[in-house]
Amino acid sequence: MTLVIIRLLKFNKNILTILFLLFLNGVCLSQKKPHIILFISDDHGWRDSGVYGDKDVRTPNIDKLASEGMLFTEAYAGSPLCSPSRSVISTGLMPHRNGAHKFGTAITSGIKTLPQYFNEMGYFTAHFGKFHHYPQKQFSYDFKDGDENNAAAFLKKHDNLKPLLLVVCTHPPHTPWVKNKTYDPNSFTLPPNFIDTPETRKDRANYYSDVTLMDSILGNVLEAIEMKKISENTFITYTSDQGANWPFGKWCVYDNGLRVPFIARWPGKIQPASKTNAMVSLVDILPTLIEVAGGQTPDDIDGRSVLPVLLGKKTRHREVVFGSHTGNDNGGPGIWNHCPARTIRTKTHRYILNLSPDTTFTTHITGTKSGKHYLPFWESWVEKSKTNEHAKKI
Repeated sequence: MTLVIIRLLKFNKNILTILFLLFLNGVCLSQKKPHIILFISDDHGWRDSGVYGDKDVRTPNIDKLASEGMLFTEAYAGSPLCSPSRSVISTGLMPHRNGAHKFGTAITSGIKTLPQYFNEMGYFTAHFGKFHHYPQKQFSYDFKDGDENNAAAFLKKHDNLKPLLLVVCTHPPHTPWVKNKTYDPNSFTLPPNFIDTPETRKDRANYYSDVTLMDSILGNVLEAIEMKKISENTFITYTSDQGANWPFGKWCVYDNGLRVPFIARWPGKIQPASKTNAMVSLVDILPTLIEVAGGQTPDDIDGRSVLPVLLGKKTRHREVVFGSHTGNDNGGPGIWNHCPARTIRTKTHRYILNLSPDTTFTTHITGTKSGKHYLPFWESWVEKSKTNEHAKKI
C-alpha cells in the first residue's frame, strides 16, 4: 500500500496538496454545523421576567436574549413536574408515550434520547446541572457535570473542531430559594390570585432573588459565547421545565403550572426582538434542535419542529397542546401528591379532567410542614382565609 502511494505522489506531486485541502474542507463542513445550547431553568414562572412584563424582578440576561431573538408567548410544558417534563423535552414524546409520566420514573427501555440523536450527528454532547433523567444510561452524554456554574468555563475551553450540544439545567429557582438581600418585599405588585401577607412578600423576595441568580448563570453562558467568538454559529434557547412553585402553578395543570417562558436566538437566522403567539409545546424542542443541526426529524414522535416559526416562514404551529399530571409517591407515609389530571389547551380555552376527584389535592406547598422546602406563606394564607372573604375564595 505504501509503494502505491509513493508512485501516486511521483505521478502527481500535487496530490498531497489536494488530499490536505479535502481534509480541511471536511473540517470546515463539520464546523458549519451550529453549536446548540439548551438552557433550562427549574420552576420559573412564565410571567416572572422583565421581558414577559414583570416590573419587579431583575432578569437582564433573559431580557437581552429576547432582544436578540424570538420570544414565544404561548409555550407549554407537557407536565407540571420536573422529571416528567424533562423526559418530554429529551424524547420528543409525551409522558405516557415515553413512560416517565410520574415523578422519578424511568423512560421506557429502547426510547431514543436527545444526546443519542446528536451523537449520531457527530456532535459532542455535554450536560451541566440538574440531571432528572432515568435510567441515566439512556441519556448518554459525552460529558456530565452536576454543577451548572461550570458550564461557561467548559464552553470557553471547547475546541470547536466538533459541533457542541450543550444542555444547562439550573437548580434555581427551585426551592429552597436563596435568602433575599437586594429586593424590597413591600414594593412588589403581587399577582391577583395571591393573598397579601408579610410571609408571602418575604417568600416572593426570596423567589425573585433565586430567579436573578438563575439569570446570572445564563449571563455567564452568553458571555462565554461572546468570548469564544462563536455567536454567529450558535443556536441558543431558554425555557423552564414548568411553572413556578406557587399555588395554581407547579403541580397543577392550570396555565401557571404548564405555561413557560421560551426564547430562541440564532444570529442571521432569527429576527432580533421578534415575538410570536404561535402555540408550541416543549415536546417540540427535540425535533427543532435536530432540524437546526441539519438532521432528519423522526416521524414516530409527538414533537414537531418549530423552526419554520423561528425563521419567520410560519406564524402558527399548533391549534391545541396537551398536558398531564400523575404525581409521586414520596414525601411521607402512603400515597402523596397523587392527583392525576389531564388537560387540553386551545387558544381560548383550557379543559381539565380530574381523574381522582375524591382525592385531597396536596403538593410540596401544602404538604411540607418543615425542612428545606417549607414555605411559610401557605400557612399565612390558610389563617387569613378564616377572617378575610377574598382570601377564603382563593
